[in-house]
Formats: sequence, C-alpha cells, structure tokens
Amino acid sequence: MTVEVETTWGVPREVDVVVIGAGQAGLSAAYHLRRRGFEPYRGFVVLDADTAPGGAWAHRSPSLRMATVHGFHDLPDFELPAVDPQAPANTVVPGYFAAYEAKHALPVLRPVRVRAVRSLPDGRLRVETDRGDWTARALVNATGTWTRPFLPHYPGRFEGRQLHYADYRGPEEFAGQRVMVVGGGASAIQVLSEVGAVAETVWVTRRPPVYRDGPFTPEAGRAAVALVEQRVREGLPVRSVVSVTGLGPSVAYRRAEELGVLERRPMFDRLTAHGAVWDGVEEHVDAVVWATGFRPEVTHLAPLGLRGPGGGIRMEGTRAAADPRIHLVGYGPSASTVGANRAGRTAANAIAELLGTPAQGRPPHAGIRGTAQGRGEPRSPRVGVTTLRANP
Repeated sequence: MTVEVETTWGVPREVDVVVIGAGQAGLSAAYHLRRRGFEPYRGFVVLDADTAPGGAWAHRSPSLRMATVHGFHDLPDFELPAVDPQAPANTVVPGYFAAYEAKHALPVLRPVRVRAVRSLPDGRLRVETDRGDWTARALVNATGTWTRPFLPHYPGRFEGRQLHYADYRGPEEFAGQRVMVVGGGASAIQVLSEVGAVAETVWVTRRPPVYRDGPFTPEAGRAAVALVEQRVREGLPVRSVVSVTGLGPSVAYRRAEELGVLERRPMFDRLTAHGAVWDGVEEHVDAVVWATGFRPEVTHLAPLGLRGPGGGIRMEGTRAAADPRIHLVGYGPSASTVGANRAGRTAANAIAELLGTPAQGRPPHAGIRGTAQGRGEPRSPRVGVTTLRANP
C-alpha cells in the first residue's frame, strides 16, 4: 500500500530497518525484508521522496518508449505484463511499481525527504526527514542517482538553451535547430536518435565511444560488473556499469545510425556565447544537451563518515565497509535493474543475519534499545490518500 503522509502519523517511529527510496532497488529490498519476516510499518518502512510510485522512471522523458529502454528486468515475484513497445516508459514502469507495492503490501510512505542519517550513542540510527525522525537498527539506502545530474565544467559561457538529460522532454523543442549533444553513453544515443530526426546534431564526447558488437552475454555482464565492483571495494568514486559495457546494438543506436548522427567529435576547447571552439574555429549551435551522467545521491549519509581517502564509500557487497548497519543498493555495481534486484536480496539477507529475523528471535545487541516489536500492537497507519494505479 502507498500511503500519503499526513502530519498525524499513526505508525511507529522506531523500527528495525529503514529503506530510503522506492525505486527498483528499494522495492526489491522491501520485498526481501518482508520475506525474511520483518513486519511492514512495525519492523521496517520505506521512505520515498516522490509523491507517487515510479522512482526515477516517473521523471524520464515522455519520448522514451519501452522499445528504447536500455534494459529492464522484472521485480521479484511479479512479472511486468506485456505492454505496447511504443508506450511511454514514464507511465508503464510507474504503473508497474504501483501495482507491485499493492500486491506485496509494502510499507511505502511518501512524500518523505530524508535530510540526514546520524548514529546515536546507543548504537541505533536516527533518520531525519521533513516529516519527523525515525530510529532504526539498520538502513538500506536506495536513493539512486537521478536527483544528482552531473554537469562538467568547461571554459567559456554559452548563452543559448542548455539542459541536462534529466530535463530532456523530447525532440520537439529543437526542431530546425543545431544541437550539440555532449556525452558518450546510452542517454546521449537516445537524444541523438530522437533529435537527429528533426534537427542538425553535433555529437561530442571526451573519449572515443566504445562500441560492442553482438549480444551482451552473461559473461560480458559479469566482467563489466566486476570492474565496477572493484572500484567500490577500493573506496574509489563510483563508475556506472554502462560506462564499461560499451554501446551495443540497441533500438536507439540503430535509429541514430540510420539517421547518420553517430559521427563523434572530440571535446571542444571552450564554449562561446553562441557555440563552441575547436582548434581556434568557432561553430554555432542553438542548444546544448548535456548527457553527462549522474552521481550517487548519498549526501544525507555524510554525518556517518562513510567516505574514505579515495573519495568513495568502500563497499563489501552491499554493505558499507565502515558500518555494517548501512547497505547501499542500486549503487555502483548494482545500478542496473537486474543488479538492483539482486542487491535488494543480498542486503535483506545480510540485515537479517545482523539483527536476527523475527521468526528466529532477536539476538542480544549491546546498547540497542528494544524496537517496536516489544511495544505492543501499532495503530493502523492513517491513510491520507492511497494511490494504486492500474497495471498498464
């Protein structure tokens, strides 16, 4: 059930586990926590900043169709029904997530924005939000990257239309213009495949794109994940899985190839008011689309001091090496829909081992006060609005 939060709650504020984020990784973690015996609302809650289900998918461009989605895997124990390949992903996937929350009665509270997570003297965690605080014995962070678009700095200043891929809403506004697309990943290919049909495009990347011929085999996937996983084990800043898989023969790629818009140019020297300069020669463009990726949204975890000297959070599986109570899912090697599913299961199993499942009884934990399990039956959540979208 999706619960729109009211100022009067009626749900426990002391739980075993708080999950932050209700995208693919957060929902997978919630599903597996429930399977391990943690009771919704009393044993765990999911705090989601959005007003409705869907995670980052709800904010994607309406022009992104299911046929051009860069890979999607079903959530555990609920198959995505057959859909029209031309249906917008930003309606299909949120509808699927909403139905998933309802099917498994997951305790998602929204909208709740987490401001900070702090460690308490008694060993618990305090999760500070715009709707009050929770205390928990463990935390699953599933906040993804969509809310932290990355804009690189380059010399000069462009005075025309600029936007990050996060704000891209389709090709229509660029009709008849000259558009520079910056970035070498799947997002850039999507923009080129759409804008290239209505406008002149200039494709710019910092490094030559890596092309991958043929199908993306399980062996290649494991090798790519291993490269990303090695970085997080060493505490280095995260790289996406896509950054090491290369550009494959997707629907968007084939469309861009047919349009003849895949002639990549090296990075410009500087921006100007009306374009950019390569080797001393200025070229005019009307707009710049920065398809330059995202960074993990983990700023609210800063009070825990998880970052190491390398600039990243050192990980052991889904667990932060510096704090066994903290698990990051949909992060680094699990930042894909299939990886998010697996990470949710891994995190739930590790937390059950750390805390003990309700069926097994709680093991003694020095300094940890009793949780909601010892406080009697909680009141039923006060439901402001229950939003259950029909499955598309």
